[in-house]
Amino acid sequence: MSDVVLINITGRDRKGMDAKFTGILAEYGVNILDIGQAVIHEHISFGILAQIPDSKDFSSIFKDMLFEGHNMGLKIDITPIEADDYEKWVHEHGKEKRIITLLGRTITARQISSVASIIAENSLNIDGITRLTGRISLKKPQANPRACVQLSVSGQPLNILDMRRKFMEISQKTGIDISFHVDNIYSKNRKLVVFDMDSTLVQAEVIVELAKLANVGEKVNKITESAMRGEIDFKESFQKRVALLKGIKEEQLVNISRNLPLTDGAQLVAKTLKGLGYKLGILSGGFTFVGEYLKEKLGFDYMYANELDIENGVVTGKVVGDIVDGEKKAILLRQIAQKENLALEQTIAVGDGANDLPMISIAGLGVAFNAKPVVRKNASNAISSVGLDGLLYLIGLHEREIKQEVRLMTECSYG
Repeated sequence: MSDVVLINITGRDRKGMDAKFTGILAEYGVNILDIGQAVIHEHISFGILAQIPDSKDFSSIFKDMLFEGHNMGLKIDITPIEADDYEKWVHEHGKEKRIITLLGRTITARQISSVASIIAENSLNIDGITRLTGRISLKKPQANPRACVQLSVSGQPLNILDMRRKFMEISQKTGIDISFHVDNIYSKNRKLVVFDMDSTLVQAEVIVELAKLANVGEKVNKITESAMRGEIDFKESFQKRVALLKGIKEEQLVNISRNLPLTDGAQLVAKTLKGLGYKLGILSGGFTFVGEYLKEKLGFDYMYANELDIENGVVTGKVVGDIVDGEKKAILLRQIAQKENLALEQTIAVGDGANDLPMISIAGLGVAFNAKPVVRKNASNAISSVGLDGLLYLIGLHEREIKQEVRLMTECSYG
């Protein structure tokens, strides 16, 4: 009769350790049912769930493992597992999985404790925790540090809306971003990312900059803020603002697009995602003269925005064609996904304003970036504590993978 045992090996990490202990099990024809390992600061936790074909071998295996553990200065615990408990564990494998990401400049024990408490309140189990950012030097601190850990949890939340609300409260109180999404086959196979432009890819609202040129800055700013808060219809507000821009010269538009500051991390995100084979798009309620410049500068594949009407080198105060508003952004996202033969679940949408909510809500991963309260309230994923490159951690990339991809692209550009 076979036995199932859980073997836990802990202590200072040593080369060849895995080979030594699995070698002992191999001598007795043991089957490995599950295996996992984690190393933190050169200390290891190595677990093996093993099936011993012949229960008479248990005592010999126990003795050999303890002897080798003593020689290597490691602690060995072997716990028999009841058959019913093992079968229960097997059937729990099909439980719904979610990924919870904590992202900020630093991560504290209080933040993790608060998040873990909410997870427990909702009868979810933390199956694994992974650090995605690199090691932090205390002697030579980084100018713009990043700290990110990803929790894999299983189970069905008791109240998912209340859970998200509490995560938002923690985020607001402690300054850490907490994102929460289902882990499925699509989350590992996303291939299209679309971005809003103003206050997302660039650190400005272009229409506000244009308003300054036309000396109508205060009027346009009030309408813009109201629209971004979702208080008035975007199309109506947009037409009112554009009408105030009448008389701006075309050459002035070129100067504006060249001098807009990119959002921190925008270039890194674009380079990394392009290198990984993602398609990138701009879906903006802003203007094409900026969108075209950014598309070329960042290597994007798609760009949709509003085209200012110009006659005799002067802005007329109107736009050419349909206005790109929130609903249009969602339509465009569907169209691009269809063109790329992708399911919507394979898409990512990033934006900051109320008119980004339609595309954020239908994308496989919707992200509120430095967003207005109404947007953060309705988005499961948010980035506010770091730059746009926080998106790379949100989709599960490790810092070493990001650096490797950037290095490869740099080598190719000089090769």
